[in-house]
Amino acid sequence: MKAMLKTGAGAAALLAGFVSLSSPAAWAQADTDRDTVFVLGRIDSGIANSDGETISASTVSGEKMRTFDRTSVDEAMDLIPGANAAPTGGSRNERLIFIRGFDRFQTTLSIDGVRVFLPADNRIDFARFLTADLAEVQVSKGYVSVLNGPGSLGGAVNLVTRKPSRASEAELVASLTADANLNVNGSTVSALVGTRQDQFYAQLSGATTERDSWSLSGDFHPVVPALEDGGQRVNSASDDWRVNARLGWTPNATDEYAISYLKQSGSKNAPYHVSDTANARYWTWPYWDIESVYLLTRTQLAPNLQLRGRVYYNTFDNLLSAFDDATQSTQTLPRAFDSYYADTAWGANATLEWKPWDGNRLSTAFHYRNDEHNERQFGFTRITPTTGAPFNAAYAEPWQGTEEETFSVALEDVWSLADTVDLVAGLSYDWTNLKSATDVSVSGSGTAAAPVIAFLPVTYPLNDMDAVNGQLALLWDASSDMHLHASVSSRTRFPTLFERFSARFGAAIPNPDVAPERATNYEIGGAIDFGPNVTLEGAVFYTDLQDALVQIPVALAPPFGTVNQTRNAASAEYTGVELSLAATIVDGFDVGGNVTWMDRSYGQIAPVSDVPGVTPPTTGVDPTNPAFQPQGVPDFKAFLYASLSPVDGLALTPSIEIASARWMVTSAAPLTFYETGEYALFNIAADWTVSPNVSLLFAVRNLTDENIVLTDGFPEEGRNATLSLRFRN
Repeated sequence: MKAMLKTGAGAAALLAGFVSLSSPAAWAQADTDRDTVFVLGRIDSGIANSDGETISASTVSGEKMRTFDRTSVDEAMDLIPGANAAPTGGSRNERLIFIRGFDRFQTTLSIDGVRVFLPADNRIDFARFLTADLAEVQVSKGYVSVLNGPGSLGGAVNLVTRKPSRASEAELVASLTADANLNVNGSTVSALVGTRQDQFYAQLSGATTERDSWSLSGDFHPVVPALEDGGQRVNSASDDWRVNARLGWTPNATDEYAISYLKQSGSKNAPYHVSDTANARYWTWPYWDIESVYLLTRTQLAPNLQLRGRVYYNTFDNLLSAFDDATQSTQTLPRAFDSYYADTAWGANATLEWKPWDGNRLSTAFHYRNDEHNERQFGFTRITPTTGAPFNAAYAEPWQGTEEETFSVALEDVWSLADTVDLVAGLSYDWTNLKSATDVSVSGSGTAAAPVIAFLPVTYPLNDMDAVNGQLALLWDASSDMHLHASVSSRTRFPTLFERFSARFGAAIPNPDVAPERATNYEIGGAIDFGPNVTLEGAVFYTDLQDALVQIPVALAPPFGTVNQTRNAASAEYTGVELSLAATIVDGFDVGGNVTWMDRSYGQIAPVSDVPGVTPPTTGVDPTNPAFQPQGVPDFKAFLYASLSPVDGLALTPSIEIASARWMVTSAAPLTFYETGEYALFNIAADWTVSPNVSLLFAVRNLTDENIVLTDGFPEEGRNATLSLRFRN
């Protein structure tokens, strides 16, 4: 991990250098214009009425994420009604998100509207995406406009970067993190320099975060000390940095063109299950890198006709290294390997918006994307020769991969039926073209002195997919203080290459014929203003999920036994209620927060046998485990806060996060489902404005040092603190 930390330190020094090169005038008296949101980078989230106001979506500003000490996107999700974060556990132990019960496969992630998609498996680790240099995070729930492109079965997340708003703009934020004993265990640096002129703007921004470790609660009691002995979490170091450069042209009051370059790099270790010795895997990611170049445009073709476009080229490079044991020093066993991904994507999308008359807005969109996935593995295979003892032989696979095109055409009409009523209708058609899908099968023979490794090429059937999506929403301004809406949205999600073709280290068989899954989301909601200082928002939602993709057992002829395969074999129903409140009690004293109640239930997963005479069990939701329960999402969650200013320049923000228990499953056989993970976490932040240019933030999370577990065998961080110093003009 030393090389990892050196990389992050270099990025921090580079960012600090950019700031030091800015003009001394950059630190002059600040004005009141803080609107630095890169509007071109926003997506068509939620439901937009005839006035362009968005409904059924949430936005978290960069300032809110700083106040509540949310340094990565997964942490920001816990501020939003209907959304939550959790670790995956297992060997990967990544951070994932849920939006109204939908996981990272069923929601989309974008940066400035450019989709972040990992074509092999789309197993995005949301902890790798920093918030320090973001202007806001958009979250759509249930209803995601068809203009936004394919996917977004149950929601969409868009990270919106910043844009300069003044002739000279600069900011530097430096933070330290510490454990319950105030031992420093990490640092974050973010910086920005930019300029806004009459017809152009330019900006360079970035952020870097280094964590030597993070610490467990003092209430954690070791089960297997060799895997985790308490205190600093074993193998919890990580390093992430991002740089974003942008140049924009604004030739007139309506048109805008911006080209951006974004480089994001991460490396991390994966902490172990605290008690499962038999299934321990010693994995690390030396690099997890995303790079993107994109052009965003907005052109007013006529007073009632606007064209918006995006053109982009993305790369994703990843190395997963597995070792023999916890020392992470040798690779000689079959479970040890180096797995390389080298992916590229390029594409474009365009949205044409026409207002034929007052009260009507007709939009059409076209999306195209080409994804190419390349992979290879260096590892060891077990060989049993005809004579002599079995041995492990090293191999180096040739590159293999897939290439696929994805298309979408969409039409949306917003029609003002009356002064207070809008009708929104959307329709889209998505389809794919699988151009190639290859793999290799590894086999070995010979002797330990002269091993022979053979690679058998595998070519999968080139099956294409298509789907139709539809949406309808009714918006009613019942009064100047009450706004109501009802909507239905039926969207699909195409399976990933991993779900179609991966053998999962011999535990599964491919299924090239697997089809898209579909979710139909229904919602009734509204917002009420109780005077100028109190706003209440809420929604009731229901989702019908059909053809859900699940791993089911397939019985094969002896000696192969039973393996798994991804099939469209399940259905589910999600039901929930969300409420949000924001109120100003008196000047300098605000309160707010949100609560979510949710229930997820699955229908019976169809048992399958591909061998005549073999009858798999038929009881329960999952034929392999009748006790199956959906995991990762609590039935109830709440986030409540207050903000008060006892004296000028000082803001105190206490908050509390509450969640009920959630289902999880043991990692060792026999798999057992159980409920745990309920918590009430108390946090507090103090933000002191030292001068118009300087502020100091001190935040403590998990004040009472609660020991909580959100997935089996993986406890969360105990009490931790952040001290952050910000300079800006």
